[in-house]
Amino acid sequence: MAAETAVRSAETKGAFRLFMIRLHFYIGLFVAPFIFFAALSGTLYVLTPQIEGWLYRDQLVAATQGPARPLSEQVAAARQVMGEGPRLFAVRPAIAEGKTTRVMFTEPGLGESETRTIFVDPASLKTQGELVTYGTSGILPFRIALDYLHRNLLLGDIGRNYSELAASWLWIAVLGGVLLWLWRLGLPKNLGKAARERRLHGLIGIWMALGLLFLSVTGLTWSRWAGGNIDEFRNVVGWITPSVSVDLGGAKPAQPLGEHAEHQSGGAAPPVAAPFTEADTLAAIDRVVETARAVGIDSPMIEVRPPRTVEQAFRVSEYDRSWPTQVDTIAVDPSSMTVVSRADFATFPLVAKLIRWGIDTHMGVLFGVANQILMAAFGLGLMAMIMYGYRMWWLRRPVAGGSPRTLGRAFSHLSTPVKMIVLVVAIALGLALPAMGISLVVFLLIDLMRSALAEMIAADRRRGLHSGSR
Repeated sequence: MAAETAVRSAETKGAFRLFMIRLHFYIGLFVAPFIFFAALSGTLYVLTPQIEGWLYRDQLVAATQGPARPLSEQVAAARQVMGEGPRLFAVRPAIAEGKTTRVMFTEPGLGESETRTIFVDPASLKTQGELVTYGTSGILPFRIALDYLHRNLLLGDIGRNYSELAASWLWIAVLGGVLLWLWRLGLPKNLGKAARERRLHGLIGIWMALGLLFLSVTGLTWSRWAGGNIDEFRNVVGWITPSVSVDLGGAKPAQPLGEHAEHQSGGAAPPVAAPFTEADTLAAIDRVVETARAVGIDSPMIEVRPPRTVEQAFRVSEYDRSWPTQVDTIAVDPSSMTVVSRADFATFPLVAKLIRWGIDTHMGVLFGVANQILMAAFGLGLMAMIMYGYRMWWLRRPVAGGSPRTLGRAFSHLSTPVKMIVLVVAIALGLALPAMGISLVVFLLIDLMRSALAEMIAADRRRGLHSGSR
């Protein structure tokens, strides 16, 4: 009885191992190209802040030295160049002497989170050019292109499916690869070319496993479908990032904005009250900044967003996401210059802090150059691992016309309890990560096509042999 149990256990393990091998192979063959491109574009993105600073030095470095003029005068100088029409969205004062101030405007035709930005010399009030900037990071056109390339292949929302597909399967590929590596421990070593490629492929994966899991999880937070599910889950369990309310009417509580809602209006309702004009903004903005400095907004990197109606407050936020992180935000009532709402990073729940740090590490900004080098190393290692995987497959590719080794056939060898577990897990993951679910269906369709084609070829051969024998 014990012997039979041991045999069944060995058969179950062998069948599951075969199933994981086929799943790992399918991910490598069909999803790895998307993972490779995500790694390539992401590596280019994290390595280029210094290049961007050099490319746009004429806009970023002030032409003159001296004390800065009032912020209101700098905004007025930018408006004179911009002309009427575009709406003043935010102002980012110069972060240090010798740097320019960014005055940011919105208008129809710009992409989500994009602004037209005028760069103003704080000392002379001369403008030093205009560029499109993007997001809280304030990246400029060169890196905006790289960001879009990484996120959506420059194809808009439809292109976001590629990066979501890559992030959805990467963690499965990593965990499956770790299992396969552990199963091979203690087996006799093969000295063939394919074995050497497999050894390099496996060693890179083992050394980078934790980092690749981190990239996969943090990448999913930006995804279109899975990211929405993650946000809903965070709201349900209370893992929300605190935010401020700019509403002065007291009828609306503070709303969580999340990590990627930098260009929302602070959670306020659509304007229905009297507008807060740009003249009002110019009259109040210098005192608002003084108030913010007095109450602890001490990072040199701050952004000031004016209200859109008289029932809203100014929103003043820090955007220094390096270490130590400074991302405090306050809302200032322009009539009384009092702080009516605030969200200090020091008081964030631990999960909210970890999410913030995880995203910033993924972007290569949390620890400066060291972070850039680390993320680039992971990207290059991931690309090398994928190339070794394809090389290994090419050296061991099956003979044309042979019986196909499909995922469905591997699944059929699993025991009934294991099949049920695999099905439940697959359905759950498919619902939570739609890109994974849809691509898994595609895998199965490919399986069916390969099996049907193999049956047709085998049938033709049998008919040929039968005809020859006659």
